[in-house]
Amino acid sequence: MIVLAIQPGKMPEQVELDGSLESMQAFVGGSIQAVYPFSDPVAIVCNDEGKLMGLEHNRALRDEHGKIYDILCGPFFICGLGEEDFTSLPEDLLQKYAKRFQHPELVLRINGSLMVVPF
Repeated sequence: MIVLAIQPGKMPEQVELDGSLESMQAFVGGSIQAVYPFSDPVAIVCNDEGKLMGLEHNRALRDEHGKIYDILCGPFFICGLGEEDFTSLPEDLLQKYAKRFQHPELVLRINGSLMVVPF
């Protein structure tokens, strides 16, 4: 399946995974977790314990007002949703999310608050 891979500190890139649980776990470096923060039929697949493992901050998730509500840690990918499983990301959504996550982000904690800046 074709997915949008997003590594910490790097631009998004289109990659192909074979769709097996093992290939997804290998990509994220452990147990997978799927989150569904968007109205599009897509999933973000990340390491279930990325924060606990101290994986590098990757990208921020923001609400409709641009306020950060979560930080994804470690590598993750965005894929499409089938009826019962993950599927290839359609080209239009691949481009949409490549643009949304285009710039790597640096996460800073200043006086107890998180600050995210593109770099």
